[in-house]
Amino acid sequence: MHPGLIGGLVGTGIGVIGGIIGTWASIRNTNSMAERRFMIMMSVYFWIFAIAFVIALFLIKSPYKYLLWAPYSILFPIAIHYTNKKIRQIRKEQEDETH
Repeated sequence: MHPGLIGGLVGTGIGVIGGIIGTWASIRNTNSMAERRFMIMMSVYFWIFAIAFVIALFLIKSPYKYLLWAPYSILFPIAIHYTNKKIRQIRKEQEDETH
């Protein structure tokens, strides 16, 4: 088997396992059902976005596929920031309800 293919498969496997562990940890570390529902929903969106990105990389011809990295590099961090901000908001609302 070609070393590049082996590296690609191993790298993909490690990336997917890391994503699964990260998703599990994010859902596990929620404090309420509202947080958990939101985190599950966002996890599904993140996985769909990441899978669509990888599929697009395979389907779009070079050099145009490299242009996909610009929106990905901008949208992914924005989505992470939104998710963290929303989790903080949910926690604050839950705190206000208990006091």
